[in-house]
Amino acid sequence: MPAKSKSQQMAAGAALAAKRGEKKKSELKGASKSMVDSMSEKELHDMASTKQKGKPAHSSKS
Repeated sequence: MPAKSKSQQMAAGAALAAKRGEKKKSELKGASKSMVDSMSEKELHDMASTKQKGKPAHSSKS
């Protein structure tokens, strides 16, 4: 599942780093904190590898 916004892509990258042990889980904030527990490493990789070009900074709430 590709990221819908730049912030979602960056949160997935942070969660992926924590899942791989490159970053402490306690350093995560916001969405990345819940992503690390609820998503698999493959799902996080797919979302984090989404290109940012043309994406909004934040996705709309609707």
